[in-house]
Amino acid sequence: MSDQGSVTQTVRRYVGKKETIAYVLNDIAASLNIDDYKERYIYDVVNIDFNLLAIQNVVATAWDSVNDTFIGVLVDKTRTRWGKFRPYVLLGEVPLTVLGMWYWLIPFLFPDTPGNYLPKWIFYFAMSIITETAGTFTSVAKTGFLSTITPEPLERSRLIATANVASHLVEDLPKQAFGIIYDLVINKKINLHLPKLFASFGIACAGVSAFFALYFVLNSRERVSQSIRQPSVKHCFKAILNNRPMLTYLASSFLSGFSIGKSRTNFYIDVIGSITWKTIVGIPAFPVKFISYSFVEPLRRRFSTKALWIFEDAWTDMLWLTVFGIGSINGNFKKKGVILPVMAIEEILEMCVYGLRRVIPAEIKNEALDYCEWKHGYRSEAMTGVSMDLIGKLQNAVMSGVNNIVMGKIGYIQGREIGTQTDKTKWWIFALGTGIPIISSALGIVPKFFYPLSAENRTKMYEDLTERRIAMAEFMKTASNEEIEQKGKEQLQGKFD
Repeated sequence: MSDQGSVTQTVRRYVGKKETIAYVLNDIAASLNIDDYKERYIYDVVNIDFNLLAIQNVVATAWDSVNDTFIGVLVDKTRTRWGKFRPYVLLGEVPLTVLGMWYWLIPFLFPDTPGNYLPKWIFYFAMSIITETAGTFTSVAKTGFLSTITPEPLERSRLIATANVASHLVEDLPKQAFGIIYDLVINKKINLHLPKLFASFGIACAGVSAFFALYFVLNSRERVSQSIRQPSVKHCFKAILNNRPMLTYLASSFLSGFSIGKSRTNFYIDVIGSITWKTIVGIPAFPVKFISYSFVEPLRRRFSTKALWIFEDAWTDMLWLTVFGIGSINGNFKKKGVILPVMAIEEILEMCVYGLRRVIPAEIKNEALDYCEWKHGYRSEAMTGVSMDLIGKLQNAVMSGVNNIVMGKIGYIQGREIGTQTDKTKWWIFALGTGIPIISSALGIVPKFFYPLSAENRTKMYEDLTERRIAMAEFMKTASNEEIEQKGKEQLQGKFD
């Protein structure tokens, strides 16, 4: 599985210190939230019935399949003096943040209402649809923007790794602080209403995240040039159907998307009795998470993208299946002295590949975007990004509905005090956070064995792209309008000479 014939490359730097800081802040913005607790918020604070949540997921799935494709084509056909992606992020970030803040105010708008109270569900449903649509514009644009700030693949990998290492220093702080206070509240150690706790943390995180994201957009540049002419709708779909790296990624995402499971946050709250244990269990693994990034560059030089993609997946799955097996013996999942040390060891071993998990999938997405330019002469970041995300979004919507129904079937009772679920329900909560998601998504590893870009092909692709981009820059300096128009037509026909 090692890379044979790899070439040592001189890495040209395009991104300066200020822009690197902006890139890091944007990475922090993406994870500065309390999303780990959203299930608890919807189940026990907003209190929306499981069956209504399932209906919502089905409708949202149908809407996603329509609006995502439309948005992808629109963004790919955009050409402005501010760039292809920047206008959508600039115009969408602030309104999206304001809309998102209302999500955390639902308990104040509909206080003390039952789970099947329709006005509350309709408001929540409408908010979800609106924010999802607005979020697609900014998400698609930001993904495309990130792929164009440098044409140098090794610099891009380094940026991804740097951003992840730096952001991990602060991104977990809101979740950890929230978890401690949440424990104190549900165990009646402090007198604070949960709606106020969720609203204060949720709104504060949203505001800071929006500021960081705007700072990034205002201080970064799109450096990978687009084709002269806008791609047609046909070209946008061609970029998907003839893109083998992307199709491999989609196949893996599709097969792994049938995962049945729920957040392990539920296990710590309902079985162990305290979310703080989740933080404590992760402490020994914390330094390993950072050290793992030092493995990425030497492993990237030694092994193929495919090999590392497969290894990270198989390693993590093996570890969680081991935890599931140990916890299922003699009720070990309820014994803190047994299951918590086992999970701490799992965290340490899993964090050994954490750097690979954060860098390799991101690089596969970028390679798929560059592959389109290499093979077809134009870039289609938006439609490619939408296609990569759409299957996951559709399946997540459907599987969220399935998982919500599963929670009802295992006997989970919403709003019940901590630790009072039945032992049978507690086992299912443990299983849904460890073994069942791994088993139900196991086929996702199969397409990874067919990833088409070998080390030699990848090197050849970036050598060709560099030559073409240099030639195009020289051509644009002296070409007439008629010559530019003709060159644009040739680009969309895949003629590179």
